[in-house]
Amino acid sequence: MTQSDALALFESDLFSLGQTADRIRRSQHEHKVFFNLNRHLNPTNVCADYCRFCGFSVHRKNPNPYTLSIEEAVAQARQAHDAGAKELHVVSAHNQEVGLAWYFDLFKAIKAACPDIHLKAMTAAEVEFLARTYDLSFDQVLDRMIESGVDSMPGGGAEIFDESIRHYLCKGKVSSADWLTIHEKWHARGRKSNATMLFGHVEDPIHRVDHLFRLAELQAKTGGFNAFIPLLYLTKNNFLTGIKPAGAEEILKTIALSRIVLEGIPHIKAYWAMLGINLALVAQHFGADDIDGTIQRESIASAAGAKSAAGLDQKSLIDLILNAGFVPVERDSLYNELKVYG
Repeated sequence: MTQSDALALFESDLFSLGQTADRIRRSQHEHKVFFNLNRHLNPTNVCADYCRFCGFSVHRKNPNPYTLSIEEAVAQARQAHDAGAKELHVVSAHNQEVGLAWYFDLFKAIKAACPDIHLKAMTAAEVEFLARTYDLSFDQVLDRMIESGVDSMPGGGAEIFDESIRHYLCKGKVSSADWLTIHEKWHARGRKSNATMLFGHVEDPIHRVDHLFRLAELQAKTGGFNAFIPLLYLTKNNFLTGIKPAGAEEILKTIALSRIVLEGIPHIKAYWAMLGINLALVAQHFGADDIDGTIQRESIASAAGAKSAAGLDQKSLIDLILNAGFVPVERDSLYNELKVYG
């Protein structure tokens, strides 16, 4: 498939595109929809970088800075663990006030308190920020992550790979080439990560296709991506103006095309915190096979207008998946199946 082929597919009929994506999805996962028991932890929203689309970091539309102490973060981790979370998803803003040690001491303290929890932490954007701020190589930051107990990397910071759009959206943040390099280096250490794409803002379908093809190229090389998550741009509390929210058809087409182009990445996640639970369930018919998890508490998407702050309880998530005609499968962070329901 060429990029021109993929772009033509995106412009085709929604249901034809969805049927193709669904065939691939069912050949790999049958009727399963994966979820996990997780908690999102965002220890600070004080950020040195500026992204026009962000409603989470502190700025004049969100004038409420906070930074958790290590003790406060560990208390939240313990609370999440006691409530059943098997994964802690830790993403911070790029805080240059706390110092380098704060990040790694935080991971060590969480692992000491909850040794059996899977610690998914540090986006490639955070890795680049620490390397740039403290004159370290990417390798040095990644090695310190492993030494501190980080098990896998989330996919944040990818946004859209086209550099002209990145310059407008998030000038000064990690480049697309560095994002891909950091994940390649992480995979070379035998570790897994996720990949994302932020869509529905100022990009065009051709930029989405380019993004997908670059991820497919790296996956063919390393095999290190567990899942791809198309992240929907949310319109509240940021500095992008006049953006018409993407409609359901465009969202489903993007998810379906992702499944077709990224056949080498095992899982496509319809992240319910951004899509809403109902559309996320519909997306399971358009190539997605994962819905994320219970989350318990969510700060980034909800700061931009999503109704996800309180997460979803396990029973509700299972019942919703069953009612949509799928088989709920609880997974761990590396997609090992833990329990099949229904």
